[in-house]
Amino acid sequence: MSCIYESYDVVVIGAGHAGCEAALAAARLGLKTLIFTVSIDSIAMMPCNPNIGGSSKGHLVREVDALGGEMGKNIDKTFIQTKMLNMSKGPAVHSLRAQADKKEYSRAMRKVLENTDNLVIKQSEVAEILVEDGKVTGVRTVSDAIYPCNAAIMCTGTYLKSRCIYGDVSQYTGPNGLAAANHLTDCLVKLGIEVRRFKTGTPARVDKRTIDFSKMSEQKGDTDIVPFSFTNVPSDLEREQVSCWLTYTNMETHKIITDNIDRSPLYSGNIKGTGPRYCPSIEDKVMRFADKERHQVFIEPEGNYTNEMYVGGMSSSLPEDVQYKMYHSVPGLENATIVRNAYAIEYDCINPLQLKATLEFKNIKGFFSAGQSNGSSGYEEAAAQGIVAGINASMGILDKEPLVLDRSQAYIGVLIDDLITKGTNEPYRMMTSRAEYRLLLRQDNADLRLTKIGYEIGLIDNERYKKLLEKERLIEEETKRIRNVTVGVKADVQKILEENGSTLLQSGVTMAELIRRPELSYEKLKSVDRSRPELPDDVKEQVNIAIKYEGYIERQLRQVEQFKKLEKKKIPANINYDEVYSLRLEAKQKLKELKPASVGQASRISGVSPADISVLLVYLEKKLL
Repeated sequence: MSCIYESYDVVVIGAGHAGCEAALAAARLGLKTLIFTVSIDSIAMMPCNPNIGGSSKGHLVREVDALGGEMGKNIDKTFIQTKMLNMSKGPAVHSLRAQADKKEYSRAMRKVLENTDNLVIKQSEVAEILVEDGKVTGVRTVSDAIYPCNAAIMCTGTYLKSRCIYGDVSQYTGPNGLAAANHLTDCLVKLGIEVRRFKTGTPARVDKRTIDFSKMSEQKGDTDIVPFSFTNVPSDLEREQVSCWLTYTNMETHKIITDNIDRSPLYSGNIKGTGPRYCPSIEDKVMRFADKERHQVFIEPEGNYTNEMYVGGMSSSLPEDVQYKMYHSVPGLENATIVRNAYAIEYDCINPLQLKATLEFKNIKGFFSAGQSNGSSGYEEAAAQGIVAGINASMGILDKEPLVLDRSQAYIGVLIDDLITKGTNEPYRMMTSRAEYRLLLRQDNADLRLTKIGYEIGLIDNERYKKLLEKERLIEEETKRIRNVTVGVKADVQKILEENGSTLLQSGVTMAELIRRPELSYEKLKSVDRSRPELPDDVKEQVNIAIKYEGYIERQLRQVEQFKKLEKKKIPANINYDEVYSLRLEAKQKLKELKPASVGQASRISGVSPADISVLLVYLEKKLL
């Protein structure tokens, strides 16, 4: 017999990286929030790679922080190595990445949740979403307990009917042997939600004491620490860092894999789920790139208080005996003790085309989904969706405008728009190449782009907002000053130019013109700028980028203007596409199915051509007359 318990404004299902951000956002906005987890000890667990950030993913973490999220603050507390990637390239692709102490990361996030007002943690499995008249009314657990609510957010990660596989071993568990969530999928299907099967995997962990590091290349962290959170300063985060190590597979490794490929569940047909293209298993890499003689293998520590080392780049579902031979063929791992076997994991997720840009289901009011349940991969993609879902569930209850970030505002906007407009047939991974306006959406300016939005929503406090306004003022004033500072043909100037391999001056130029030279920068020219004020490092960075890339930035801003015009052309919810004559049949079918909110979104739907968009624009113009 069902028991009805205390009611909540928002219920979050799952306490992974999406669930944590969703629950914190709702609770911090003053809403009574309940978060469910299959195990309280698994809050913010990192079941796969022991790091946060990386190429494009670092952008997402900083954007989550700029909106008022927690992931950036938490990794700043618990990192054991930090590194800025892609520094040999332009600022658009610079990405921060930090190795985490896995246990400490989870423990620190749990502490934040446990001490957040309006937030309750409950260890139980949700089996059913209760819906009446197309609106969420509550959730039911496996113990038949009912918790009424106004909104529910599904953040189930890889737990829905999850199955872990290696060789002939198949266990119906979640990651790390935790219980799977076996009941909710049936409910989703009954609610008319399309469910699909995806697959991901994780490599073995080996004992540090049995590794020969002399055969590997040491990968140290950066001396100059850059925080993930804009609330932190580098000097407060200084600590002793641990090293990662780089080694490679070889032809022996590849032969072991190819000789046993028929025993891989990926190739035998035992695994049905679709795996990630951009993070393939080692057997996939060897078979797909047969011409490559070696693949990188990163040996990464899992924490300060464990000897477990993560063998990055060698995820696998091969049988245990093959794994033993395969890992031992890698230089430095010849005598390594395998602590945990590699495995693949299959799980249920939804087709994200069923979601609005708010991450609410189109057919169920008050029901949201975020993270790997939407077909994405990665902790960072999950957190980004989580904070958006948490904000929008709250905005709906508070009767306020939802948060929808577009592709010109944030990587978060690109991520969500890709999922809900283009869909995904494999676990979706964020990449810098997916962002059309990546020079504008740099990781260094996430606060300048999004913190005002976080403040307006209510997740950024007055003190942080005032600091942002002061930073904006300093950047604007210094950029303006630099454009008006003239540098003459003087000995000290010529010396600096010569030292940096730059062409000597024949006549006076502005400081801005010198900064634009590839070999020079705002910082390199400080000794010849006698009127230069003392400024924080983050302000100096923004001034340098604003001046050096001014032409490129202006070009992208013009592109954004064109993009915004189509985004502003809204499509009425009650539009009858059958009345839009000259629209191709495929376009009509896709537009009816996806119900785009704007002409801009319609233009990104697969199967809708530029000619279809022209027809749609003409129709909408006539309707407005």
